[in-house]
Amino acid sequence: MRTTSLLLCLALMAPPALAETPAVARVEAGNRVSENLPEVPAELIERLDRYQNTRGASFAGWLEDGSLVVTTRFAETNQAHRVRIPMGMREQLTFYREPINAVGTAPAKGADGFVFGKDVGGSEFWQLFWYDLASRDVTLLTDGQRSQNTTPLWSHDGRQLAWASTARNGTDYDLWVRDMATGEARIVLKEGGLWTPMDFSPDGKRLLVLRYVSINESYPGELDLATGKLELFPVDGGKAAFNAFRYAPDGRSVYYVSDEEREFLTLRHHDPAGGAPTLVSGHVPWDVSELAIADDGRHLAYVTNEDGIGKLRVLSLPGHREIPLPELPIGVIGGLGFSPDGQRLALTLNSATSPSDVYVVELATATLVRWTQSEVGGLDAANFRAPTLVRYPTFDTVDGKPRTIPAFYYRPEGEGPFPVVVNIHGGPEAQALPVFNPSIQFMLEELKVAVLVPNVRGSAGYGKSYLQLDNGFLREDSVKDIGALLDWIGRQPELDANRVGVSGGSYGGYMVLASLVHFHDRIRAGIDVVGISDFGTFLANTESYRRDLRRAEYGDERIPEMKAFHDRIAPLNNAGRITAPLFVAQGFNDPRVPWTEAEQIVKAVRGNGGDVWYLLFKDEGHGFRKKANSDYFGAASVLFWQKHLLGE
Repeated sequence: MRTTSLLLCLALMAPPALAETPAVARVEAGNRVSENLPEVPAELIERLDRYQNTRGASFAGWLEDGSLVVTTRFAETNQAHRVRIPMGMREQLTFYREPINAVGTAPAKGADGFVFGKDVGGSEFWQLFWYDLASRDVTLLTDGQRSQNTTPLWSHDGRQLAWASTARNGTDYDLWVRDMATGEARIVLKEGGLWTPMDFSPDGKRLLVLRYVSINESYPGELDLATGKLELFPVDGGKAAFNAFRYAPDGRSVYYVSDEEREFLTLRHHDPAGGAPTLVSGHVPWDVSELAIADDGRHLAYVTNEDGIGKLRVLSLPGHREIPLPELPIGVIGGLGFSPDGQRLALTLNSATSPSDVYVVELATATLVRWTQSEVGGLDAANFRAPTLVRYPTFDTVDGKPRTIPAFYYRPEGEGPFPVVVNIHGGPEAQALPVFNPSIQFMLEELKVAVLVPNVRGSAGYGKSYLQLDNGFLREDSVKDIGALLDWIGRQPELDANRVGVSGGSYGGYMVLASLVHFHDRIRAGIDVVGISDFGTFLANTESYRRDLRRAEYGDERIPEMKAFHDRIAPLNNAGRITAPLFVAQGFNDPRVPWTEAEQIVKAVRGNGGDVWYLLFKDEGHGFRKKANSDYFGAASVLFWQKHLLGE
């Protein structure tokens, strides 16, 4: 057993010992542990209350009677609800203290119900459950142990369910298939590595699968479920990324999304009898982010991510003719799903000024029907502010011209100069999108603080070359992009370059710490949420099923040169340069970035005389999913900014 695993086991019996700093008060309140946090004033809680009571709804699937299952929160956590008619009542179906995820309704030809995933305390050891709508009974489908079970996939007739699981050895993702009538579950693919089920053939006898190595590298194949024979398909160029893989209605040809020999993830159609693949979205120079095919075989829908904005297209099959659609609100589109009869298309739509809601496109009439209208906490939505997209020059060049970095710029009303918070996304293989964020709206309206959300190099959405610019020994180049953003802030007359804070979670937390190391004289304060403080200790202590995946991005610490590089750039080893006030927040059950990453940076910065606030939730993991915890962290964050950024 690893040392960290032993520590975690012991810590489950007693709260972890925090940094050895007797002078710092330690406060425990239920599952919340804090150090050096002042009491949050009642007045601030009241100001925040309306913003913290906004909520959204996301599409999860169609039921056989034409109603929808959506996920939304009406208490502490996201749960499943049924909506029978547009703008109808939301009937809550699940009532767990833990949030549920991976909700997938059974095809109309199968049983009436849905599968969902649930963990305990943010551990991410998700177990899969079947919810039967007729009886309201819930059945555990997986082993119920310390395994991770992901990506549940229904066969088209609803008789089989496939998923990926680490149950066999805790490290590799095998593929399992369960016969939903008999309850028999078996491993159908045991190759080692990270495998994902992508689609059942129409007759349920074959399974499209994908082996994921990194965001830049995946390998598609087809599995014969009767014989266990796996056939891997060739990848043009030898190495490419894939993010969708579906059988065409004919059951022979396939639709898939890849960046083979192209810069962007492109939708393709390949018929083995028809020669080279057809580039279905080849005319769109952006990534395809969503794909859905109607069970009646008449339509295909896909979404492109165009500078962070979703663009929906629906094609008739088999001719790929684009059909007319209603005008959709500008925003981020996700969660596509055709109705059982193929006549309607449901989707989730989110924008910077509106929480997620569910809409349905009526294909025959090209009309848009809104099915949910989520609450905005009694606020006047007309006051919500959308960002503008800016691009600022950074330190290197492309084709002889300065490279530019995209960023979403949220500006408060008024003349300024405004203090600024730079919010850095995690991943790093992710993309900041202009989605609704009540915390940002509070900053703009109540504190008059501008917010900048950059997509530094290494972010997804801007092509595979951009995605790979921070890999391995290039890690600190993304930190230089934050330095260039500080330069850009200094050139904006409406922004106050002397009052800049940085915040971020996960990899974004590392970026906060690294920015405080490199730009300690230009940044007033920072908030690090579940962040990496040393890549060496992170790779040693993250869960084993994630380690090789992270090595593909950050570099293999077993190579001496890479280990030396990790040691040199670690914020932990440069903690003496972190002189600005720091707020570190962490979930104790985090399987990705263990709580030890937070503990060690808190201790190191405090050991050098630094001012550190520390917050730990014992019932959370990689982020804060329970409303009470999220609300408390949000209030503490505002208090931190008021004191250390605004000087109140």
